Amino acid sequence: EEGWEGEIVLYGDDPHPPYPRPPLSKDALLDTLDFSDILLRGPDEIAAKGIDFRPGVHSLKIDREHRIVELDDGTIQPYEGLVIATGGTNRRLPIPGGDLPDISSLRSIDDAYKFAENLARSQTVLIVGAGFVGLEIAAVCRQCDKEVTVIERESRVLARAVSPVISDFYQTLHRDRGVAIELSTSVTEVLSTDGRATGLRLGDGRIVEADLIVAGIGLVPSDRLARECGLPCDRGIVVDRCSRTIDPNIVAVGDCTATAHEPGQPLHRLESVQNAVEQARSGAAALMGREKPFVAAPWFWSDQYDIKLRAVGRTLDHDRVVIRGDQKVPRFSVFYFKDGRFLGADSVNSVQEHTSARKILDQDLKLTPEMMDDPTFDLAGFARGRTPVRA
Repeated sequence: EEGWEGEIVLYGDDPHPPYPRPPLSKDALLDTLDFSDILLRGPDEIAAKGIDFRPGVHSLKIDREHRIVELDDGTIQPYEGLVIATGGTNRRLPIPGGDLPDISSLRSIDDAYKFAENLARSQTVLIVGAGFVGLEIAAVCRQCDKEVTVIERESRVLARAVSPVISDFYQTLHRDRGVAIELSTSVTEVLSTDGRATGLRLGDGRIVEADLIVAGIGLVPSDRLARECGLPCDRGIVVDRCSRTIDPNIVAVGDCTATAHEPGQPLHRLESVQNAVEQARSGAAALMGREKPFVAAPWFWSDQYDIKLRAVGRTLDHDRVVIRGDQKVPRFSVFYFKDGRFLGADSVNSVQEHTSARKILDQDLKLTPEMMDDPTFDLAGFARGRTPVRA
């Protein structure tokens, strides 16, 4: 789309054509998973775009001096511009027994197929980690009528992602749906019989048994190729807001990256579809010598049961919240402010307020807590540029 007319070669160690990962931990697991339903582009469509797609190939080494990539099928691939989009791998449980092969995690389509098979023959499920993936899997398991226990070392669910207001809502939601949630609880060992995981030993000495154990404790960015060829890495491949590494011929995009939006600012890791897509656009433009920085407010979503959360902005460092709507319905949003400045919003089953919040952040409109405290304030109109009128 940026006008490149030369060769484009796409390598990946996944044997399948490209597909989105978010559905793998959500409703896609409730039915027999049909890969064609979530496919992004089939091989014929990729070829029609002039892309030489080579799946099932592992990249071994980047030689920046000679501008080549060595691959495990013996290919030496030269490049003029290189995109590293290697994503990440699921973090394994860092305890004795944590590397047992039947501990489930969801990252690939093959993981999802295997998980569905294991879930079908299980009745009790233990999930380590009450982040979004862990809770999404818990929701799927409950909808399949399984007994579910979630173990979380933090004092609340989703602690590293959302405010206590949203944490409390989701904690109540899952408990009301029959999920047992153990907070402030560590796991010290995976118990096994004949090489098969059968339960967990908790930090207080208790033993909890289960037919299926799931690890949902985060992602490790796949930055080995970048590190070994001398590109700076810090919780991911360091890129600027145009997806550029320190090498002008190499960009990196997606979950494998950490972004410094401005020199001297803290690095940010954004594991979301929006981040991957926007960085891909920025990176493509950068390789063509154009500036197309990723400046839109970050957003993501989560589906659990019949509840959809849409979140926008960086909101954890807030000092004031304003809640609009009804948590019992539920249809509500939590708006976050710091020193009177609007940071973002979490919206539950409220797409219009989420859309308005995104527009306000992207246009840098001056939304204040006093405006949001007024029940007659027209948020959607304000987001469209209308001057607010108070009753």
